Amino acid sequence: MPTPTSEQCVAVDTFRRGDHLVLQAGAGTGKTTTLAMLAASTKKRGRYIAFNKSIAMEAATKFSSNVQCKTAHSLAFAAVGHNYSARMDAPRVPGWKTGASLGIGLNMRIRIGERDVTNKALSYTVLRTVTRFCQSADPMIQPYHVPRLRGIEMEDLHAQLVDVVLPYAHKAWEDLQNPDHGNVRFDHDHYLKIWALTEPRIEADFLLLDEAQDTNPVVEKVFNAQRSHTQLVMVGDSAQAIYGWRGARDVMSDFDGTELALSQSFRFGPDLADEANRWLSIVDSPIRLAGTTAISTRLERVEYPDAILCRSNVGAMLEVMNQLEQGRRVALVGGGEALRALARAARGLKAGKRSTHPELILFESWGELQEYAEYDPSGRDLLPLVDLVDEHGVDVILDAVDKLAVEHGADIVVSTAHKAKGREWASVRIGEDFTEPVDPEETDEDGNPLPGDIDDGEARLAYVAVTRARNQLDLGGLSWINQHPDGNPNVDIPRQAPMAPTPWDRLGPL
Repeated sequence: MPTPTSEQCVAVDTFRRGDHLVLQAGAGTGKTTTLAMLAASTKKRGRYIAFNKSIAMEAATKFSSNVQCKTAHSLAFAAVGHNYSARMDAPRVPGWKTGASLGIGLNMRIRIGERDVTNKALSYTVLRTVTRFCQSADPMIQPYHVPRLRGIEMEDLHAQLVDVVLPYAHKAWEDLQNPDHGNVRFDHDHYLKIWALTEPRIEADFLLLDEAQDTNPVVEKVFNAQRSHTQLVMVGDSAQAIYGWRGARDVMSDFDGTELALSQSFRFGPDLADEANRWLSIVDSPIRLAGTTAISTRLERVEYPDAILCRSNVGAMLEVMNQLEQGRRVALVGGGEALRALARAARGLKAGKRSTHPELILFESWGELQEYAEYDPSGRDLLPLVDLVDEHGVDVILDAVDKLAVEHGADIVVSTAHKAKGREWASVRIGEDFTEPVDPEETDEDGNPLPGDIDDGEARLAYVAVTRARNQLDLGGLSWINQHPDGNPNVDIPRQAPMAPTPWDRLGPL
């Protein structure tokens, strides 16, 4: 064990006192090491609940023998999931076939607003409804579990979709209760939900929940239900809560327990800590970071960084193409399959074929998607995709995906900020798709729009992105924060000259 900081000493003392504990751990502050310190301070039996299997396996090498390191899914499988083994790993089938088995006719088509919702769109929505229910703490499927579809987001239109979808969703969930056979493909989230509904008791003297800010409500409910018989400790960073779109919820903010913080980052120096702190201020985080003085981290332009972090898959694709044009070997974190699927969906639409891709499933033609992305506020995030395809063509995009290298053999790594979470590199540049928010209703004397409010979710994503660097950070697409009124003007933040125009500029604003 390293020598504990004063904050870590307080955490250990509080834990040994028996308090339920919530520990806000900023980027690079050694949260897993701190949890290992807690566990090593007692001979009681504990369980560490990790976000995913790889984290659990790594944590097992750091904890003393009195702690078992598992994921919530592994606990659920041991209790009830093994009963459904016959249904696990079934072949994947198209969603519309599953929908047909639930009674959604192959020729079924519902007109809602200006969109035709086909049997394929309905089938996708039914299955997503079940997924959202499984991620929730609710005992029954509710109308708000039905996802909103592109082009029919308005409340009255969505209500029509709910009326159609709910009966099929209930039928799908009933199908999933059979441990031996069924028509709906059974996956890990299903047995996790079934386990949670049994109100399980986890036998341990203390529970450690890691990455608590990314916990699904279903796991949160199980964890909190152990309060009467075991000591609860959750650790995470509320400012890194960036997975709300897939059902995660920051469970730290309203947890009933002693609140402590880890603010000493061992990843980077004071200058980057200052940069991180202004994003923490924007999201009203309860912590501010201190950098390690022995580490020199500079905010400066970096022509050849180790990694470029983008806001979106489309931004990552553009960076990949740009780097390939410069003759560099490029790796994409997570691989290129998501981009390949989106490009192929775009190709189908351009050929006049309706797509089954969730983002494009309600559009009948490429022209309809172009109009939606250009003029509908709900579709502005699709505009870069439309412009990218219109400017370069689908074949060029697919060719770029085929040329991707593996990480250990690449000259540069490109990633979305979401996939970069938990990673770090010596030098990082922020991608150009982190564009400045503007207020379309307010302009300066020259008619230019004034800076708009910074969305909390975007600020949290920015915080994750800037804290991946150890030695060099190029603010790139986030350089606008230096002039934004919310950019902590009272803090002496190193200024960085704006970058030269990039290929992203040709695509226009998000």
